[in-house]
Amino acid sequence: MTPAYLLLEDGTRFDGEAAGATTVVLGEAVFTTGMTGYQETLTDPSFAGQIITFSAPMIGNYGVEDGVGESDRVQAIGMVCREARNAAPAGRVGLLDWLTEHGVPVLFGIDTRALVQHLRDRGAMRAALVTDGTPPDAAAEQIAATPAMAGQDLAATVSRPRREQVPPAGATRCTIALLDYGAKDSIGALVAEAGARVVTVPHDATAADLRAIDPDGILLANGPGDPGAMDRHVANVRDMLSLDVPVFGICLGHQLLARALGLETYKLRFGHRGANHPVLETATGRVLVTSQNHGFAVKAPATGGTVTITHASLYDQTVEGLRVTDRPVWSMQFHPEASPGPHDARAALVAFVDEAAAHHERRSS
Repeated sequence: MTPAYLLLEDGTRFDGEAAGATTVVLGEAVFTTGMTGYQETLTDPSFAGQIITFSAPMIGNYGVEDGVGESDRVQAIGMVCREARNAAPAGRVGLLDWLTEHGVPVLFGIDTRALVQHLRDRGAMRAALVTDGTPPDAAAEQIAATPAMAGQDLAATVSRPRREQVPPAGATRCTIALLDYGAKDSIGALVAEAGARVVTVPHDATAADLRAIDPDGILLANGPGDPGAMDRHVANVRDMLSLDVPVFGICLGHQLLARALGLETYKLRFGHRGANHPVLETATGRVLVTSQNHGFAVKAPATGGTVTITHASLYDQTVEGLRVTDRPVWSMQFHPEASPGPHDARAALVAFVDEAAAHHERRSS
């Protein structure tokens, strides 16, 4: 047994066994309640800079396979779980072998229920995951020197160069510009599947950059970090609203759009992460079971204005969706693409493509 531990900034320590890379990593300790989809979760760019605790009791029991990840690498900096498996059925790669290859340490054999309860009570916090024998006193000093997640703009660390996707079959209905603040690959794939040519542009693309693409719609994607620290991106989104095309924001994109519309954001105590979060669709009373991964939220708009709440969390009543009443501009805090998670909200991506296609038809007539 190789000893390892997770040390939280409040001094709480969880001792267990090590797997994956032999190292020490420093970041924000968070938890997710998803029972499946660990590969998609670990490769989600929204988890950049975070140590993920899986609340499900066993992780790694079906291996890792090509074409399932949400980006081109592991984005989480560390993984914590109760029982870690390295199963590799049907020619797949074992999870622990895969994480070792990517330089990601694993802590297992701890009481994850106690850790999740602690993070719920005290909030997500800075931590060190140690698998290389670094003494706790030294790890505590490193934690103290690590910046908190609040105040960090991380989009540049995960955004990728411009790339394009075309519909897998049939004619292209419209062109969508996708702002990559840390976009999950499934978002672009599903938008293309709905009939759009998708031009994914880096996080710092401007309205002028998009004007050169001449899109029929703009999709503001997910990503890591604090939306309150992203003034430059907010200014770019505000300029993009003047292009007079449909705009749809997801997760961080929802938060940046909200700020561009004059709203404020704030940090949640422990965030919403998992694939089982109930959300109320206010217009219909329908409850969606959604996939979520965010540590910040949007303050509710004032009543009587042009920005209205379309979705609300049934856990804590936080804002989960917004819409501008007099133009096709809207957003969702949760992930309609899921991956992993239920597909209750995937129709929202098709509806966005439909709106962009209708805009294309109006411009062409």
